[in-house]
Amino acid sequence: MKLFKEFKDFAVKGNMMDMAIGIIIGAAFNKVIDVLVKKVMLPPLSLLSGNTNLADKKLVLKDAIVGADGVETKAEVAIGYGALLEAGIDFFIIGFTIFIVVKFMNRLIKKAEDTKDATVVTPKNIELLSKLTDLMEEQNKILETKS
Repeated sequence: MKLFKEFKDFAVKGNMMDMAIGIIIGAAFNKVIDVLVKKVMLPPLSLLSGNTNLADKKLVLKDAIVGADGVETKAEVAIGYGALLEAGIDFFIIGFTIFIVVKFMNRLIKKAEDTKDATVVTPKNIELLSKLTDLMEEQNKILETKS
């Protein structure tokens, strides 16, 4: 029963919901990036490389064996480096986009935590810590003058 209680506490605190929302948004984001790479970025790249599809690029190690009736009896053995290049481009775009989003979020958080900036509402915990710091500095000055 303790395990069930711990799971309930975990789920109720919002950790599980935050994680689920993140996974859902991540899956949707992956679809957007996939379309961006395959339908927007790769067609111009394929024009530069002689109008070939990058995903079809491969290094054939052993050709396919075709029977007399035209049916392939053994599949070719090939290294599909084009698909790897596409995945690398996907990874780069996703990584760069996440970097930009995190940088923007950090800027907003830093601005919100600045107690001297009146344009943004400072969170209550930061405001209280700032007041506590000011009080401690004031006490230190009083103690220094008494010494």
